[in-house]
Amino acid sequence: MSDNYGSDFMTIVDEDGTEFELEVLTTLEWNGATYLAVTPATDDESEELEVSILKSVEEDEDEPVLCAIEDEAELETVYELIMEELYADEDEE
Repeated sequence: MSDNYGSDFMTIVDEDGTEFELEVLTTLEWNGATYLAVTPATDDESEELEVSILKSVEEDEDEPVLCAIEDEAELETVYELIMEELYADEDEE
């Protein structure tokens, strides 16, 4: 699902069956893996933006399985690359 500004939205389901709607800020292909920078999808712009980085680890019935990054070095590297990409997009506008 996309809005008029080009953002992508996705619904994920946790292990307990609870659904969460997330806005995908950007995706990154790095070191043979796909990473997504996401934030909870809300209409309340007064809330502080909470960004999470998830890694696509495998395919499950044609759906990607997303997980948190547990390796600190990997998380730091991916975070820096994603921030560079997000700020590069801002500079182009």
